[in-house]
Amino acid sequence: MRNEELKTVFDRHAVSYDKQWERMAPIRAALYLLLESLFTDLPDNARILCVGVGTGAELAHLAERFPGWHFTAVDPSGAMLDVCRQKAVENGFLERCHFHEGYLDTLIAEANYEAATCLLVSQFLLEESARTALFREIARRLKPHGLLANADLASDTASPAYEVLLRSWMTLMSADGPQPEVLERARTAYATSVAVLPAPKVASLIEAAGFDAPVQFFQTGLMHGWFCKRLAALE
Repeated sequence: MRNEELKTVFDRHAVSYDKQWERMAPIRAALYLLLESLFTDLPDNARILCVGVGTGAELAHLAERFPGWHFTAVDPSGAMLDVCRQKAVENGFLERCHFHEGYLDTLIAEANYEAATCLLVSQFLLEESARTALFREIARRLKPHGLLANADLASDTASPAYEVLLRSWMTLMSADGPQPEVLERARTAYATSVAVLPAPKVASLIEAAGFDAPVQFFQTGLMHGWFCKRLAALE
């Protein structure tokens, strides 16, 4: 999707977003639990960059678990950031948050952060060069050896396994089960509006942006997660 299309879509769904994806809550909880363990050695006053933060689910989890951390929440959707900000107010960590409405390239490029999250974001960039550019923008804002946790939908869409995983994924997301028309819409959307690439390919795009070889630490259905460190020096 193009930038303005993405912003429009997420602005429209911001208020209902958490409700829409509540069936996925156990998967998110498992991802965040592993994320917490990967970040546990960061300093007590660490600064965390949350890219494409949306309604702030991972930010809220980390803010509760690590009360000394500070967060920069970046999202092009002002409506999404409004929901994220309200969570920060309700849960008492607003003073530890900075909210930046816009794409990451509009955030000052200083290597200020010990870690970054980028969860289910890069998959919406259809061109591989654009995905690598996003990861490079993240790398530019991390301190040397800073940590990145990334998650995206990934699969070899030409393989028989993809059909199995797609059906399972749609069943999980839909309370009505895998209706044929739902599967067909999902198949079309994932072929045209979401860049579902094989997991090794996603890892290679991250590595090309200035990170060491990403370690896949998570997979549930089509969702994969990778963990890596920024190289000491960027090209």
